[in-house]
Amino acid sequence: FAFSFFCDFSLMANSKKQAWFFCTTGLPSDIEIEVDDIAFHLHKFPLMSKSRKLQRLITEQEQSDPHIKLENFPGSSEIFETVVKISYGFKVDISVSTAVPLRCAADYLEMTEEYSPENLISKTERFLTHFVFSNIRESIEALKACESVSSLAESLGLTEQCIDSIVSKASSTNPSLFVFGWPINNGGVLAVDRKKQSNDLKTELWFEDLTELSFPIFRRVIKALKSRDLSPEIVEKSLISYAKKHIPGASRSSSASSSSSSATIASENQQRELLETITSYLPLNNSSVTTTVTTRSLFNLLRSAIILNTSESCRALLEKKIGSSLEKATLDDLLIPSYSYLNDTLYDIDLVERLLRRYLENDFVSPPSLTVVGKLIDGVLGEIASDGNLKPEKFYDLAVLLPVQARAYDDGLYRAVDIYFKTHPWILEAEKEKICSVMDCRKLTVEGCTHAAQNERLPLRAVVQVLFLEQLQLREVITGTLTRDEEREVGEFGRWKRTVKENEVLRLDMDTMRTRVNQLERECSYLKKVIVKIIDKTSSSEDGERKWSLGKKFGCKFTTQVCDSHEATVVDRRSRRRS
Repeated sequence: FAFSFFCDFSLMANSKKQAWFFCTTGLPSDIEIEVDDIAFHLHKFPLMSKSRKLQRLITEQEQSDPHIKLENFPGSSEIFETVVKISYGFKVDISVSTAVPLRCAADYLEMTEEYSPENLISKTERFLTHFVFSNIRESIEALKACESVSSLAESLGLTEQCIDSIVSKASSTNPSLFVFGWPINNGGVLAVDRKKQSNDLKTELWFEDLTELSFPIFRRVIKALKSRDLSPEIVEKSLISYAKKHIPGASRSSSASSSSSSATIASENQQRELLETITSYLPLNNSSVTTTVTTRSLFNLLRSAIILNTSESCRALLEKKIGSSLEKATLDDLLIPSYSYLNDTLYDIDLVERLLRRYLENDFVSPPSLTVVGKLIDGVLGEIASDGNLKPEKFYDLAVLLPVQARAYDDGLYRAVDIYFKTHPWILEAEKEKICSVMDCRKLTVEGCTHAAQNERLPLRAVVQVLFLEQLQLREVITGTLTRDEEREVGEFGRWKRTVKENEVLRLDMDTMRTRVNQLERECSYLKKVIVKIIDKTSSSEDGERKWSLGKKFGCKFTTQVCDSHEATVVDRRSRRRS
């Protein structure tokens, strides 16, 4: 037989819409089955050959009115229509969205393999195993389909199987490559291979797919992800993506706003409950790939928490989470408007102080990170300084809260102080001096010192300090120049100076020896003169005897052993006397 379907809608007297489905085969229908107030005019044999339950119901009512109403049929009338087509032998393609409802309908109608080979239960189970549970996005779509048949899907374990599939596939994803579905751009070049990027992008879109789930089901997925000890980035991305989709204001981007507006807007109480629950599941430990996008999303959640007036614990948890990665924030993130009627200031200064305290409470704060936060806080001070309602003590408290080592230069702080003094000319001199005490004039650049020395808005004490430090810096510059010249001279002529010094020592030693030799020569010359004078007074006959007696008298014997320097003179005189 050749089968064809057509349906005709007609309006009944009770103003309800009633539909009839007829299967025309050339034979009149012999059974009417009602599903969701829609009557299907069908034939008994195809249905009884596939469904044990329909075979039993038709047999029981064979003698009575051929009308069967299927109560609590899983799925919709469209699902039953698909079951009918399969029963009649039509080739029907099972999709991801219909696989779970068809599996539940097959169980409801008892379309088992034992009753009929190649029945619907085995077909749907094969499809789920090979085409659904092997991919994370298909598993999420099937999990969404479980919501329409929740009770039977739970009893059959389909919901849990979908969740297990999502968790197992999520553990193999790399959260460091993407941030909320967008690839990270590293200096204008994507950090991943172009060919691999397309596949990764399709895989990472499952974060957006999770936002289509109802919150009870989504919460079960998050619990399962946390129970498997997956990376905190996966849990964090899933939660923030869901919040951006379902909480207005959780994302300030135009695309996110348009997507949120198309979704059903929950009431304020529902949004508050949703945000508090999402916040409670956020991982407290720092993510290894925490980025500016992540921090901005957390700030958006904090803004929504303030507007929705969530619990103190919810806001404190968000503040702690943001404070742990404050160096990733931007100036725009920290400038949160003051929504409380108790505050007169334009921005919430107390919130900035709490976030900074949270950051400083971290066990390990690296110097580069602290410097970034220092510039960020100085930027905040520069923005809030022009607020006419900002009290001097609030400005001082925020400025002094930052550690000294956080500022390499105080030019940013000086700029904020100057703006504050310009906007608040009526504050007392003592208050000005207190605010200026936060600045370290030694950390001002040359431009900053020059401007401060001529700034009439600064208190006199601050100006004097700047001038004094300028003089000290000038003196240090001059001294440093001279010292460097001396060091350079020593470096170039050090060896030559050492050689000269050694030569000088040798010269002094030689002079000492020369002086000693001259002294000995004078003594020797005197003795020679005495000897010559004695010899001249004696006769030539008595020379030998006289010399001997003198030798004995003086206790020595004089010979021709004289100083070398006068030896020639002595010999010459003796030769003349003998001649």
